[in-house]
Amino acid sequence: MAEKKNKLSEFESMSFEEAINELENIVEELEGSDVSLDDAVNAYERGAKLKNLCQVRLNEARMKVEKIKDFDKEDK
Repeated sequence: MAEKKNKLSEFESMSFEEAINELENIVEELEGSDVSLDDAVNAYERGAKLKNLCQVRLNEARMKVEKIKDFDKEDK
């Protein structure tokens, strides 16, 4: 159980830029080299988690921008 929590913390502490860079590296690795099936599946699983993290970070940023726009409209 502690291992699962550590993995969550790893992803939660990543910035959007770190996650997208790692995701790009995973894609390049899968496209460009001989990867065993197990390694490919593990990389795909990690890539899916990174993709979800990026989506969460983008949604958070979008909501912040919407709040700023709403606040700006109220000031006028």
